[in-house]
Amino acid sequence: MAKISGHQIIAKALKTQGVENMYGVVGIPVAVIAGSAQREGINYVGMRHEMPATYAAQASSYLNGRISAALVVSGPGALNAVGAFANAWSNRWPMLLLGGAGEQSGVDMGFFQESEQVAAMAPYAKYAKRAEKIERLPIYIAEAVKKSIMGVPGPSYIDLPGDVIAGEVDEELVQWAPRVPDPKRLLSDPQDVQAAIEALKTAEQPLVIFGKGIAASRAEAEMRRFVEETGIPYLAMPMAKGIIPDDHEQAAAAARSFVLSNADLIFLAGARLNWMLHFGLAPRFRDDVRIVQLDFNPEEIGVNVPSEVALIGDAKATLGQMLDVLDKDPWQFPQDSEWLQSVKAEARQNAEAIDAMYADHSTPLQYYPALKSIDTALPNDAIIVAEGASTMDISRTVLNNYQARTRLDAGSYGSMGLGHGFAIAAATEHPDRKVLCLQGDGAFGFAGTECEVAVRYKLPITWVVFNNGGIGGHTQEQIDSGTVPPGAMSPGARYDLMMEALGGKGYQAETIEDLNAALAEALTLDGPSLINVPIAHDAKRKPQKFGWLTSAAH
Repeated sequence: MAKISGHQIIAKALKTQGVENMYGVVGIPVAVIAGSAQREGINYVGMRHEMPATYAAQASSYLNGRISAALVVSGPGALNAVGAFANAWSNRWPMLLLGGAGEQSGVDMGFFQESEQVAAMAPYAKYAKRAEKIERLPIYIAEAVKKSIMGVPGPSYIDLPGDVIAGEVDEELVQWAPRVPDPKRLLSDPQDVQAAIEALKTAEQPLVIFGKGIAASRAEAEMRRFVEETGIPYLAMPMAKGIIPDDHEQAAAAARSFVLSNADLIFLAGARLNWMLHFGLAPRFRDDVRIVQLDFNPEEIGVNVPSEVALIGDAKATLGQMLDVLDKDPWQFPQDSEWLQSVKAEARQNAEAIDAMYADHSTPLQYYPALKSIDTALPNDAIIVAEGASTMDISRTVLNNYQARTRLDAGSYGSMGLGHGFAIAAATEHPDRKVLCLQGDGAFGFAGTECEVAVRYKLPITWVVFNNGGIGGHTQEQIDSGTVPPGAMSPGARYDLMMEALGGKGYQAETIEDLNAALAEALTLDGPSLINVPIAHDAKRKPQKFGWLTSAAH
């Protein structure tokens, strides 16, 4: 009777469930899982730390539309992944985290790296279980995948004791599980669909706001058609950029504060009224703003602001229903309306205010001209990963996206340290595209040695590090005081030389001419590169009408 090991069963079950990419850090007791996964045809990417490995797995899942896995060792290794695991929970992204654990026979004996790993993951997990029987491993994995991709997506965790991984059973005793089917696309109630269209028709100053839920649903074609047929201006949330090309004539991003403050009805699709949208409250929004909301999660309906019409269903399917209604009874918001003219005028005025900032080529460089150079150099299908306070925030307004799922950033959880993992996932899922990983020097430092992973796997990622010598920059007075500011970092750090030492290509770009030349070469390379860009230590974004966060108490 043939024997089969736990790690072989795990690998076969993962392959059955559609896992194509696994990111991890090997060691006791999980190294054999990685080897078995490779033998099953799963692409294993060896990372340098569990945090970016977990970020990579969730971004990979989002990009491929199914599920990817992260593999971590027991104890501190698994606990290193908790913060990134929680980011998948916040983003509503599926992923599978496999954590090694002490042998079952050693529980409470002080076994090597013994930790309460299931308890640590559970608050953020759709599913968190300790595998107890070798023959049931496919059941655990199938259940974790089902919980992760069905309903409201999210991360799942399986705790794998060393003796379950290394143990053997008779192959005929294994309880193999079939592939979990892809989620069904659930339709919204047709009466609600009709009510949503009728509500839009009554608006005098309508606005569409859509989020990454539209991208996750692969509903970009439906959303673009809906926006164009109704003629309503739209705002894309950060990771929804590119669902409709950023240069579309109905884009209202350049008039963001104006449209949020003045819209009398908002069609909120695949986005949440959390801090990123100032909770939908005044003064950022009108006190009497009406909300038509589309979300697959009924728990999100009416959060912070009551929804006049609630569409509960899959975004792609529901937008299709709305388009069917418009096909039968076409309607478009009046294109000569005062509202549309005001939105366009505000956008032009704001764009003109930034033109002078783009033209400032003084050194040390400012954010806007450096970002403009990057935007000009990038191909339209490039995937942009951005993180780091001002670097990320300003880049949202300057770097254009033209296709869905081509921007990855800190999202609603505001995580730091995700850039390297996201970029590696993007290059792994889309090896035919250029990937830009834009980071401040603070963000880069969270996981900078992951650049070696890109070197090892010859991933065509171009890092651009905006180096202003710390977190948030500083004033000259702080620097001259002789006391190191709390957020300060070495302003002369040469991250390009670090990339060179790891085996990639590095560039130092102190002028716009340097940056343009570096980008022109770096974006043609087959492997990774890094451009270190010294930024003025007091560089800031343009003045904002509202602060970055409107308190829920006001």
